[in-house]
Amino acid sequence: MAATEYYGTGRRKSSTARVYLRPGNGTITINRRAFTDAFPTEALRTSIKQPLVLTETSAQFDVLVTVDGGGVAGQAGAVRLGIARALVEFNAELRKSLKKDGLLTRDARAKERKKYGQRGARARFQFSKR
Repeated sequence: MAATEYYGTGRRKSSTARVYLRPGNGTITINRRAFTDAFPTEALRTSIKQPLVLTETSAQFDVLVTVDGGGVAGQAGAVRLGIARALVEFNAELRKSLKKDGLLTRDARAKERKKYGQRGARARFQFSKR
């Protein structure tokens, strides 16, 4: 285990990410896989790197992530929040810039539950007078 390590938890939809920042050269490892293998689209990769790019710390840390649950978009959001929280643990002065760009905000939107007596969360059965 590394001597210095910064930890952050990120959640989005039904995904949970445990993020560890360790001094290094900027390698991102997700579930012991390469970053490009875990997240196939460039948009998701850019979203994940956003806190590191904003704070100009992308070359300072190796990012080790364990992410579980949900799909790739939810996992990407969870990893992004986890990285932002770990950066605040590393240096509290980064909080202001991260908060200004909305990277420390937990996105609470999640799937609405299906209600009893209905077809779905909001959808109703078709109504007929006769």
